[in-house]
Amino acid sequence: MFKKLLFSVLASCLMINSVSASNVWLNDLRSLFLSNNAIILAVNLRTFAAQDTNKNGIIDEDEESGNFLNAIGRLDEISAQGINTLHILPIMELGKTKALGTAGSLYAPASFNKLNPQLKSKRSALSVEEQAVKFINEAHKRNIRLIVDVPACGSYDLFKKNPELFIKDASGNPISPKDWSDVYLLNAGHESKVNLDVYNLYKNYVDYVISLGFDGIRADVATIKPAKFWQDLIAYSRQKDPQFMWLAESSDAWNVPIDRKVIFTPNDKLLEAGFDGFYGSYFDIKDWGKASKLTDYIKFTKSMAYNEPKAVIGSFSTHDDISPILINGLGYSKMIMWLNATLPVNSYFVDGFQTGDNYLYFYSNKRANKSETDYNKYFVHRGKIDIFNFSRKPGGNNDRLKEDFIAANGFKNYIAPIIKNGKYVILKTNNPKVFAYAISYVKTTVLVIGNIDFKNVNEATVKVSGFNEDLLTVPIYLNNNSPVAEKGRFKVKLDPNEVQVLLINDFVLK
Repeated sequence: MFKKLLFSVLASCLMINSVSASNVWLNDLRSLFLSNNAIILAVNLRTFAAQDTNKNGIIDEDEESGNFLNAIGRLDEISAQGINTLHILPIMELGKTKALGTAGSLYAPASFNKLNPQLKSKRSALSVEEQAVKFINEAHKRNIRLIVDVPACGSYDLFKKNPELFIKDASGNPISPKDWSDVYLLNAGHESKVNLDVYNLYKNYVDYVISLGFDGIRADVATIKPAKFWQDLIAYSRQKDPQFMWLAESSDAWNVPIDRKVIFTPNDKLLEAGFDGFYGSYFDIKDWGKASKLTDYIKFTKSMAYNEPKAVIGSFSTHDDISPILINGLGYSKMIMWLNATLPVNSYFVDGFQTGDNYLYFYSNKRANKSETDYNKYFVHRGKIDIFNFSRKPGGNNDRLKEDFIAANGFKNYIAPIIKNGKYVILKTNNPKVFAYAISYVKTTVLVIGNIDFKNVNEATVKVSGFNEDLLTVPIYLNNNSPVAEKGRFKVKLDPNEVQVLLINDFVLK
């Protein structure tokens, strides 16, 4: 009975959230993000709604790859899942020379002011730009905000066209960052002298994506450009749209450049330059081993002090990370969902996460019969969403996981005022593998208890000062075991990587 009631309440929250207040879109992404209430899904439009009718994993010539128009067909689905923001991986024209994969990497642009023609539906006479605007407008009708990616590097094709944009070796050849052979380092200059050629390239990109209707930008490897570069660019964008949001691909855990040939701008300098947020170090949770690592990091992010508010994404798993299913199984995915829902972070997921996609492609590194690039193999990163080929729609068939995903996102929407205004309190436990924290606001407390041990069952006692077992305590999410409520404490037994979420009415932690 409880589960049915809970899902009914959360479904109502999602329906309310998906209705736009008017026909005129007013960007509010920055405010939503700084309140930690964005629920973000990262998508590759080339696969987002791909029509793999013969189920061979590859989009053949007689099938339709993902594009701006068929992506509209998935918007109601993701809105119903509680997603209120899409992070669109790069959509610009791609390089085809010295490439990786049969379609070209999304992060190897041949242009910063021309959309990828691969994203144009052949079933419509509209131009690719008109199709993009139609997709953006349809997303906004459903109250879905859109962050678009700006790549950090350029393709070899772009180098041949504009060599002045790039860092070169002694022979005049462009330089690739380590571990990447199909992209080349742009020369953004230094703090004392920004390279205006590259700056203007990005400035024109900002003009372009704002004109299309996007609500914010995620800056790929933001650390390899000077703070002054970003400071001027972000200020320029805010003159056009004060609510335009900027997310830096950077982290407090990153302290070395991706390549010795480029500068390194640390995370704090990027935030001072105007970025609204960054990647929390939550991607390391799989290696932390101690509950104190998580709770200390919560304290750190809550204590950040800048001239303007800043926020993080719950970057437990991004498109650069291996599928959580492959790392620690289904329980790990569920932990990620509920931590995103209750931590002071903006929730962040990759398309396919919600149904348990392991991103294992049988065609990996096999020879292709046809390629749009000079690379004739299906290049992919094992366990990661394919960004190199015309691939299938992200999948997985775990309906129960999808139900939990919807419930977690619905709960986050439900407690949005608590997340925005509430007080986070780290609670003491008697087991170093068990963490506990609570958020309190207006006589309501959300209590979260979890096991950071991914292999073993753990028991613990959690101290909750002032709690009385007579208070109405609603179990929002439990696995197999229910906590035992006593005066001033809870006793729990937790499966590996299990999280329990409770809602306590008429109670505020002191």
